[in-house]
Amino acid sequence: MVEKEKKGKIPRQPMPEQNPKARARNFDEVPLGYSEEVAMLEATRCLQCKNPTCMAGCPVDIDIPAFIARIKEGEFASAIAKIKEKNVLPAVCGRVCPQEMQCEKTCVLAKKGEPVAIGRLERFSADWERAQGKVSTPKKEPSTGKRVAVVGSGPSGLTVAGDLILKGHDVTVFEAFQVPGGVLVYGIPEFRLPKAIVAAEVDYMKKLGVKFECDKVVGATVSVDELFEEGFDAVYIGVGAGLPIFMHIPGENLIGVYSANEYLTRSNLMKAYLFPEFDTPIIRGKDVVVFGAGNVAMDAARTAVRLGADRVRIIYRRSREEMPARIEEIHHAEQEDVEFILLAAPLNFIGDENGRLTGVRCQRMELGEPDESGRRRPVPVEGSEFEVACDTAVIAIGAGPNPLLTSATRDIRLSKRGYIIVDPETGKTIKKGVWAGGDIVTGQATVILAMGAGRKVANSIHKYLTLGW
Repeated sequence: MVEKEKKGKIPRQPMPEQNPKARARNFDEVPLGYSEEVAMLEATRCLQCKNPTCMAGCPVDIDIPAFIARIKEGEFASAIAKIKEKNVLPAVCGRVCPQEMQCEKTCVLAKKGEPVAIGRLERFSADWERAQGKVSTPKKEPSTGKRVAVVGSGPSGLTVAGDLILKGHDVTVFEAFQVPGGVLVYGIPEFRLPKAIVAAEVDYMKKLGVKFECDKVVGATVSVDELFEEGFDAVYIGVGAGLPIFMHIPGENLIGVYSANEYLTRSNLMKAYLFPEFDTPIIRGKDVVVFGAGNVAMDAARTAVRLGADRVRIIYRRSREEMPARIEEIHHAEQEDVEFILLAAPLNFIGDENGRLTGVRCQRMELGEPDESGRRRPVPVEGSEFEVACDTAVIAIGAGPNPLLTSATRDIRLSKRGYIIVDPETGKTIKKGVWAGGDIVTGQATVILAMGAGRKVANSIHKYLTLGW
């Protein structure tokens, strides 16, 4: 008991970061990572509970106490090997997963203080292995002779591919863009998730034997039925939710109004931030407004700062307490001088005679009763209209399912909103041999939840391929 009390008194180790003023003008990663010494010190805070509640908060069931115990002893290679038993994307998850709402939220130390920095230790383990240049691969089961097509190379697709390749199946991942990674590449900025990290994770998958075919748009260049005709025994649909949602207010077609999807894809995937090395057109606004308050909104606002904006404001119709973004992302945005206009909603965009955006007219809001999301519903305040000058606007209020694949695939059921309906325990669709998971089933969610769905699906596909439907 005395030993546990001592561990609880060690403060949570802070993550070194770039200086806010310096990082606001570069796209380098903001958190700099733990050193070996700091990681080992943070690891000593773990109580090694007999019934670890932290694991209940992990969607992919990582043995958290076990890998942390190895870090404490300086056995870093063993630590990352333990993580990889359950997680094929540890460097990604250690950076972008909301641990504060999952494993760290259920840590025993969180009851009276700060939880163990599980996410930071996961990141440290993956980064340590990569720095050694000796990435280990686990043992694979003998070949089953079965072939699986994975449509989409986002977090759920990569999880399915990684799990099934280890179970002895032949796996090919089809990606519509020119590089694998899905939302990890086009949606999350370099300063939060360096693309070299994603590339390294994909290379790891290739070492396991996963094949990737890029520039392959399933639903257009090839159908799901044609994949079966080509000899695949099972198909997993993990295409995400990449169709932008707009506000449907006057002026949305003005020059300078972007969806967050387009704005971030231009910068992240098409490297607009490296102009003129990459000649990707993007308006480098000087007065930018972003609508929404999730992680995507924070990414868009912080990208605008780095693209040279003089002023960036986030407009959100609820209060700070209802903002869905991670606390860390909101904090980083504020450090980089992003301003927040809360309890306000847009009415219409304003443009000049050339069709270019010059401003947005808004209305003050107040909070009423909770809606279906559990958050208090914003209610307009009569006579409270006001204008905000801007030359660029980014709409980051969510995304929905792209109908390209689903409309071209027979015998699958869709919800009223266009998401694929599956068995919640297995990810099975009603079409034989076809599974789905991630955002195309749940709507926009987190990387780790998509990976959790992928893990369930991989187990179900394996049973199907070995035991039958």
